[in-house]
Amino acid sequence: MLNYRILLCASAALLPAAPAAAQVAAEDEAIVVTASGVAQSADETGRSITVLEREEIERRQSVVLSDLLSATPGVATSRNGAIGGFTGVRIRGAEAEQTLVLIDGVRVNDPSSPGGSFDFGNLLTGSIERVEVLRGPNSVVWGSQAIGGVVNIATTAPVDGLAARADAEYGTADQIAANASIAAGNDRIQGAIGGGWFETDGISNAASGTEPDGYRQHRATGRLRAEIAPGIGAELRGYYADSRFDLDGFESAPPYGFVDTAEYAEAQQIFGYAGIFAELGPVTNRFGFSLADINRDSYDPAVGTDPIYLYRGRTERYEYQGDARLADGVLRFVFGAEHENLRFYDGSDTFRADLTSVYGQAIVTPIEPLTLTAGVRNDSHSDFGDHTSFGANAALQLATGTLVRASYGEGFKAPTLYQLFAPFYGTATLEPETAESWEAGVEQSLLDERIRIGATYFHRDTRNQIDFDPATYTYANLARTRAEGVEFELSVRPVEALRLTANYTYTDTENRSAGFVGNDLARRPDDAASVLVDWRAPFGLALGATFTIVGDSFNDQGNYTRLDGYELVSVRAEMPVTERIAVYGRIENLFDEQYETVAGYGTYGRAAYAGVRLRLD
Repeated sequence: MLNYRILLCASAALLPAAPAAAQVAAEDEAIVVTASGVAQSADETGRSITVLEREEIERRQSVVLSDLLSATPGVATSRNGAIGGFTGVRIRGAEAEQTLVLIDGVRVNDPSSPGGSFDFGNLLTGSIERVEVLRGPNSVVWGSQAIGGVVNIATTAPVDGLAARADAEYGTADQIAANASIAAGNDRIQGAIGGGWFETDGISNAASGTEPDGYRQHRATGRLRAEIAPGIGAELRGYYADSRFDLDGFESAPPYGFVDTAEYAEAQQIFGYAGIFAELGPVTNRFGFSLADINRDSYDPAVGTDPIYLYRGRTERYEYQGDARLADGVLRFVFGAEHENLRFYDGSDTFRADLTSVYGQAIVTPIEPLTLTAGVRNDSHSDFGDHTSFGANAALQLATGTLVRASYGEGFKAPTLYQLFAPFYGTATLEPETAESWEAGVEQSLLDERIRIGATYFHRDTRNQIDFDPATYTYANLARTRAEGVEFELSVRPVEALRLTANYTYTDTENRSAGFVGNDLARRPDDAASVLVDWRAPFGLALGATFTIVGDSFNDQGNYTRLDGYELVSVRAEMPVTERIAVYGRIENLFDEQYETVAGYGTYGRAAYAGVRLRLD
């Protein structure tokens, strides 16, 4: 493992300090919504946000979203084996269950999973138009689960005019991916629909196994926006995915090893939103209803044809948001109210909880280069009661091309229905997990913005974290954790045809719970770095490479099992055939690195893929 920490820290010491990763990677006038819940220039927020547009998704040729996120500053990912295996995304050392995920504005974390996490294993990039990754707590805007951060995903967007795209590829393990979408509209009504199919023979989930574990998914998305009068209209959004994933399991007799089995799992996800909006004077109002319905079933043919495990999670959410622009743009006030109904069915019993929330946030621009934001939120849960969260941030844009940022944020995570009510394991008296975090950073643009450099320091303390108590075999508020570190970023474009981006994250995590004080948190490497290089020739040929370096970590909270660090290299190429058609290909894990992100689970060796892309706009 190369000592990239020393190299990059030394390099950063020679450069002006700077911050938020996404800000470095995003285009100049990038608009984000994760910072304040409304559209806002990225330069007006003190929070760290990374933006990945469709152009970047296609350039990288990544099929699985978590592969893209793994090259983002402050983000660590792990997957249980092949594509489709449970995939966790940890932001700045937080738990995977503490990452809030939204798809087209719908909160999609699964209330039937033990920790309420979202499984990124079923999230492919074919229908994704844009991704925002907010790093750090922000419960003022987003409420429960935004302790580590927020991943906000938008699918194919409606347009005024006509746009269509399609792609198909084939490669290692008989992997087939095909996607298509079309968007059309005029100045009054716009719509978009898309769909995709993915299938692969996969690899063995068990690192010691030989039988490949396959995965397939079909998916559909749709969005509709209609304006019945200037500033007044309605929106509909929908997402559907049906997935099947082969599993491996443990032997029923000694030595009880993790081996090839015939088990498999199925999952159906339905996410939807219906809402109206109205601009009344200086206030934009939005009323909406969203639904997240997730069904998960596990089967073992050796036992029978009925599911051995069955889970049904459902979230219904009613929300209002107001966005008032006052005092000639000097003051902006964002406020709202939300009510959420949660339901979990385990095949025999149904458990429910309700969460009602109100919040307010002021965005003030007292002088042109300075933006100040502060807010407060109260959440009332039907079981644990009330919780109040605060947050504030500042962004200062100087004429020298320097952007200074700072923020303080609080996060909380309500106990899940499983943790509260699961037979034998649940504890009805659990308190919410809470976190306090702050960050500070600077970003500098040089040479007419051909060079952008940034660095951010972050620190977070988490209390009342819910863990499984082996002494009582129930869930309890056992854990306390701490994470702090530094994110460095560099973006260089010496000529229009050549682009280089690099980032390095040092994350120091500490388990401060009784019995584990001083231990590292599981699957959080201290060091992680990525370098991306892309070049386009005058005749259209595009070549690129991604270098990923991940340091050592531990697989468990006791720090008994070490996961060795690894380095991965992937290369890619794309060549236009006509103005609208291009062929492309890539080789992933070029040097066939052997590694694990979860102990005992297999990972892909060298793999090659080729495809064709069609675009009409």
